[in-house]
Amino acid sequence: MAKRARRKKKGLFNSGLVKLAAGALVIGCAALIITTEKDCAEKEKQLIAIQEKIDTYEAENMELQRVLDSDDMSAYMEKVAIEERGYAYPDERRFYDTSRD
Repeated sequence: MAKRARRKKKGLFNSGLVKLAAGALVIGCAALIITTEKDCAEKEKQLIAIQEKIDTYEAENMELQRVLDSDDMSAYMEKVAIEERGYAYPDERRFYDTSRD
């Protein structure tokens, strides 16, 4: 009778190959979850950067709309000429810091 008690039980998970496949499946799922979390974090950073750009453009658009709605375009043209084009008044002196490149 002792021999009968020691017989190996047959079952689904008693096979070494099935255990190995289950272990590989668990490791694969864990790697997939980690990769997905990493990608999500990267996309969140990109979303924040894009949202900041959108906010900047919306503020610029509101400023331009305000200028367009006003009747005085000369103030806007003066601002663009001085800030973006580098123009100056004839009697104006400008000093530039050349120590920074």
